[in-house]
Amino acid sequence: MARLFADEHLPRPVVERLRDLGHDVTALGEDWHAERDMADEAVLDMATADGRVMLTFDLAYLRLNDEQRRHAGLVVCTFDPDFVGLAARVDAALSSLGRLEGKLIRITRLGAMPGRPPSTSRN
Repeated sequence: MARLFADEHLPRPVVERLRDLGHDVTALGEDWHAERDMADEAVLDMATADGRVMLTFDLAYLRLNDEQRRHAGLVVCTFDPDFVGLAARVDAALSSLGRLEGKLIRITRLGAMPGRPPSTSRN
């Protein structure tokens, strides 16, 4: 199972369902992660330092991936009010992949799509 870091936008039912599925999920705003409205870079750095895959709806993280920012993995989801279904798609995607470090995964209502790798050109 994966070690995940959910940002403040992830609905609590998604976080709880992922935990029920056996994932180790820490969520921004819970426990010692009480600080909210942190810069995306700081949140990603916090997740990475703790060896956790970032889980978010925030498309701004795609930019951080494109900037080749180091991360333990990045899962960007499309909002879906079917929280149980969304958690199941995240679980299936994470279970089907090996090493997640540096990978970008997009989760949509249709399922998981491999994300684009960080760009290598700086034009």
